[in-house]
Order: sequence, then C-alpha cells, then structure tokens
Amino acid sequence: MGRSDAMLLRERMENSMNTFQSMELDDVGWRLLAQLQADARLSFNELGRRVHLSSPAVAERVRRMEQAGVISRYSAVVDPARAGQPLLAFIQLRCALGKCLLKTTTDADYPELVEVHKLSGEHCTMLKARATSLAHLEGFIERLGTHGEMRTHIVLSTQYEGRSVQQAIPERPVTPSMGWS
Repeated sequence: MGRSDAMLLRERMENSMNTFQSMELDDVGWRLLAQLQADARLSFNELGRRVHLSSPAVAERVRRMEQAGVISRYSAVVDPARAGQPLLAFIQLRCALGKCLLKTTTDADYPELVEVHKLSGEHCTMLKARATSLAHLEGFIERLGTHGEMRTHIVLSTQYEGRSVQQAIPERPVTPSMGWS
C-alpha cells in the first residue's frame, strides 16, 4: 500500500523548508517552468518546440527539475465555485495552549481547509477555507473555534490570483532611514 499524496506533499514541504537549497535555473529552465505552469499536459515534443530544444533534452531537464523538487507535482486547476464551493474565507487563528490545530487534528478533520500557513506575530496560523454555503461556513467556523481565537475574512471577490513562480528580479535597494542610524 503506497503513501498518500498528502503525506508525500508534507514530506516534500518539510524537506524544502529544511534545506533552503535551490536548483540553479538558466533562461531555458525558466521558460520550461513557465510553459508547464501554464499547461502541465504539454508533451515533451510541444515543450521542445516552444523553448527550442529537442524532446530528449526537454525530458532530461524536466526529470532533473522533478528530482531536485523544483517541480513537486502536476495538477488540474479547478474552479471551486463551479465545483460547488463558491465561498472563500481567510481565517487568522491564535491557538489556545494545548489546542494547536496542527498538533491536535489532521487534514481529514477539516476538509474545508485548502491552505494552512504557520505565521510569526500575533496569530500562529493563517487558514484558507472553502465552503458550499454560509451555513456550511458558519458550522466550520464553530468547529474551528475550539482551537482558539479567530479573525475571519470572507472573500467578496478575487481580483487576481494564480501567479506562477517566475524568475526573481534582482534585489531592490533599501532606502536608509534618516535620523535612525
């Protein structure tokens, strides 16, 4: 019996967070990533045509990016509203002592959660949740409330999302604070 996708993803995230090593990508590598992020179903032949490489060269580069963890998985993009989950909320959670969401539950306990981020600062966790209705969201928030104090934000509309990972721009200079040095 194989490990679940969630376990594999968790392991990859832990490995990537612990090492902070990245693969050095050239312009062709970044072009390949852009094409794959736009359409992960492209064949190696089509990818090669788009980035001006042979199919075997593309296959080798993609394999190396997969092995290095640069490409961690392939997935379909699903429209949540059309799939029956039109409500989106962001929830800042400050867990009560001994009731940490990440230590006392699993992903199966809260299928509404689509992202969980550990934070520094006033709140320990930022959650992104989807719901089928306001009643569903209300029940979810009530269950989640057993873990601690929350600040909930219901999304009215999304103006921009889904930016793909792109080549980083050079670091921008920091303006010194006059009178504080």
